[in-house]
Amino acid sequence: MGRLVPVLLSRTMDLTSIEEIRQLKYRYFRSLDLKLWDDFGDCLTGDVTARFGTKAMSEPVHQDGRAEVVAFMSENLGPEVITVHVASHPVITVDGNSATGSWLFEDTVIATAFGVLIRGGGYYTDRYRRDTDGSWRIAGTHYDRIYESMTSLSDIPSFQLIANMWDPELGS
Repeated sequence: MGRLVPVLLSRTMDLTSIEEIRQLKYRYFRSLDLKLWDDFGDCLTGDVTARFGTKAMSEPVHQDGRAEVVAFMSENLGPEVITVHVASHPVITVDGNSATGSWLFEDTVIATAFGVLIRGGGYYTDRYRRDTDGSWRIAGTHYDRIYESMTSLSDIPSFQLIANMWDPELGS
């Protein structure tokens, strides 16, 4: 009977870490979509590596380091780009102060300046590390697209953007 206690405590600690990592990934997407760049940066380790591939940008996007990732996102996802990311199906494996995770994601991007709607989905693969402050952060991230589609908004005659929190005339 005494052997069960360490196993249960170990399992409970892993479940706590798994939940912390789940909340981290949700915060990553929420801060990205809401353009909360300080919060977004706090989701990443200082030495994070990010590898994204998207046909819409015509070439793979690779950044190294928190400052580079945040700068790229804030420069390319300004007020004229609306994003919504949804993540689900997490598979998270914790090994001490490091972990890995896989996430199904879907994203919608409305680039008002370019008049396009981009939709896609795929799987993120992340590496996580517990930093010295005890917080989990993303140390490496990349995704593989299942699909990505782009539609010109002019091809959808009935399309109207009637709310946009980034456009003072439309509001939210």
